[in-house]
Amino acid sequence: MASPFRFVSTPRRRTITAAIAGTILLLQGCRVGPKYIPPVVQAPPAFKEVAPQVAADGSTWKPATPQDATLRGKWWEIYQEPELNALEDKLNISNQNIAQSFQNFMAARAQVRQARASYSPTVTTTPAYTRARASANEGSQGLSNVNLNSNDFNLPFDVSWEPDVWGRIRNTVREYANAAQVSAADLANERLTEQANLAVDYFEIRGQDELIALYQQSIEAERQSLKLTQVLRTTGIDDDQAIAQAELNLRTAEATATNLGVARAQYEHAIALLLGEPASTFSIPVRSLTTEVPAIPVGVPSELLQRRPDIAAAERTMSQANALIGVETAAFYPSFSLSAEGGLQSSTIGNWFAWPSRFFSVGPSASQTLFDAGLRRATIAQYQAQYDGDVAAYRQTVLTAFQQTEDYLASLRILTQQRQQQQQAITAAQRYYDLADVRYRTGVDTYLNVFTAQTTLLSNQQTAVTLHVQQVTSSVQLIEALGGGWDVSQLPSEKSVAAKKM
Repeated sequence: MASPFRFVSTPRRRTITAAIAGTILLLQGCRVGPKYIPPVVQAPPAFKEVAPQVAADGSTWKPATPQDATLRGKWWEIYQEPELNALEDKLNISNQNIAQSFQNFMAARAQVRQARASYSPTVTTTPAYTRARASANEGSQGLSNVNLNSNDFNLPFDVSWEPDVWGRIRNTVREYANAAQVSAADLANERLTEQANLAVDYFEIRGQDELIALYQQSIEAERQSLKLTQVLRTTGIDDDQAIAQAELNLRTAEATATNLGVARAQYEHAIALLLGEPASTFSIPVRSLTTEVPAIPVGVPSELLQRRPDIAAAERTMSQANALIGVETAAFYPSFSLSAEGGLQSSTIGNWFAWPSRFFSVGPSASQTLFDAGLRRATIAQYQAQYDGDVAAYRQTVLTAFQQTEDYLASLRILTQQRQQQQQAITAAQRYYDLADVRYRTGVDTYLNVFTAQTTLLSNQQTAVTLHVQQVTSSVQLIEALGGGWDVSQLPSEKSVAAKKM
């Protein structure tokens, strides 16, 4: 229930109107609602996985943390892969998910400008012309010289303005500005995610090329073994069972190599999608994986609060929820408005713009809700609960960031050790195969020992390639967990998101 009252400006009331308007203007410095204070999250002093770790052979392993290096915007360049660099540059331009997130950010910026428009008065005009003719039989009977036609030229202007007495508009602008900042952080997070996905797919496809090359070498070795077995059979050293075993080894290697093409094709298609290209017209040349994991500066856990865009988005979401509480708190207080109407009105076009044709009225008004059955309090309680939920989401996002970083640090540590151990296993498997091959060629053992040795060697070589891919992709995921070179200073300010150009 509202109780409006209005003062119409007259020569006797202008002083009162001016005094009321001045009082309203002075009240614009007030702003109700809670002050936003970001919650404090206690970060551990250091990452557990950064401490030296003792390996199985007694040596220690520690991730490189150069103090004079930090991740930059084009973080993928640390891998020194020109082909990957070109793909990443294209992704930043053509990826459709990034383009969609950018347009979401532009829409959020437009909403800030919409909210800021409430600071200014609204001016409207409705020009009108009316021509009327009165009845000759009403009010003028017997008067032949009366003009029954009349004209009305009207040019009114209406001006209305609601002063931001309790900060409702300011909190609304802050709410939308924070929402735009959230959108900007989401854009940065989407860009980082797509960049990391491209790097992972690129190294995966190189891993498939490495496996295919490995199996091609194995196929050639199996083919030579089959020929040798067939020759030895003619001399009576081998039998049909040995030939069958050699052929089984060859055909199995051929089938496995063919199957590797499925995963390679799928990674290639995934890269095409990331680049915004049809999979049917996109291809990547074959090249084996030769990339080693570079030194990645890790820093300390507290830096993640400034370096991850998803954490920045969660923090700005809290600020947005806090501003919304202020908007709703203003509903407890009276709202004021100043309105004025004026213009020109005349019955003839010649006098339309003459000074005596002017008319005007001006005056303030106020409204106050007297009873709403607890609606406002319930609304504020709702937004307070929403804010508390955003605080919990923020803390969860920070904890997730710590977890992901520790996960990929652990992966790099363990995979580094495992690759070293796997190389030792390959050396042993190669020696086992060489001995079995010599004993077979000299007629000491049957082909079954060679078959077993070949299978063991190939399996260990395949494991080594898989570990290499896992190690490189884990380093990409670690960079993503660290924010990929982004920091909160790149987040646009509340003022800049309201500008027409940034």
